[in-house]
Amino acid sequence: MELAIVGLGKMGMNMATRLVRGGHRVIGYARTAATVEEAIKNGAEGAHSLEEVVSKLNSPRIVWVMVPAGKSTDDTIDQLSNFMSKGDIIIDGGNSNYKDSARHAAELSPKGIEFLDCGTSGGIWGLKEGYSLMIGGKPEVAETMRPIFETLAPAADKGWGRMGPHGAGHFVKMVHNGIEYGMMQAFAEGFSIMKAKKEFELDLAQISHVWQHGSVVRSWLLDLAANALDEDTKLENIKPWVADSGEGRWTVFESIDLDVPAPIITLALQMRFVSRDEENYTARMLSALRNQFGGHAIKKAE
Repeated sequence: MELAIVGLGKMGMNMATRLVRGGHRVIGYARTAATVEEAIKNGAEGAHSLEEVVSKLNSPRIVWVMVPAGKSTDDTIDQLSNFMSKGDIIIDGGNSNYKDSARHAAELSPKGIEFLDCGTSGGIWGLKEGYSLMIGGKPEVAETMRPIFETLAPAADKGWGRMGPHGAGHFVKMVHNGIEYGMMQAFAEGFSIMKAKKEFELDLAQISHVWQHGSVVRSWLLDLAANALDEDTKLENIKPWVADSGEGRWTVFESIDLDVPAPIITLALQMRFVSRDEENYTARMLSALRNQFGGHAIKKAE
């Protein structure tokens, strides 16, 4: 099959490369010419405008969008729709809010342009390992994209599937990322506890490798933790600042709307906020209060 990928960040570039290696014709587009040239070196064809992207495809045209969620995705889909025709297909493979995806489908419907939302997990390892694909949209449209999904997934029959109607793919990916927040937080806290037990002189890298085989907590996240600890056990070169890309927040909001308790995911999100507060006024106030009511010692700022 042939398709275009709009947005050649690390994941978009790797997806384009995996598709090319799988025998698909891929048109790559990015805002910078150098990025397009890199895609060409990896076997894709290049385009330097959205109009050129569409013009290079045969009908029905398939465009996979991999740009940041929100306004960038809105603008890209809107512009593409001006060049596309009835029967063409737009796939949003980014981390859009599922409500936005349902809206995109509704806006494209009068033009006869089909839409799929595809939650995509796998990160920079997807080129080698394949991607987990969570798809929302009409079943018949998803089925026509089977050759593409089978190529991107870890195997033709593993790691991908239609989740439900428009928005369902990104909804499931949102919850997936919320779970990821909680799992990452648990690993981080566990290794921190072991690091604090100075008298045992624990080798955290060794422990991570022992856990990789036979333990209940073995997982890809543990494998990544082992990689990080092999490179720098003390993690001295990493600033303790953790971003959140949005899906964790949306998962917490959804749990509130649905009256479903999610304390682990919620606290994991809050801990990411704590990591960014270099001033940490909350901790300062806690220390001051303990000093006031109990005379507990406080550490003066340098």
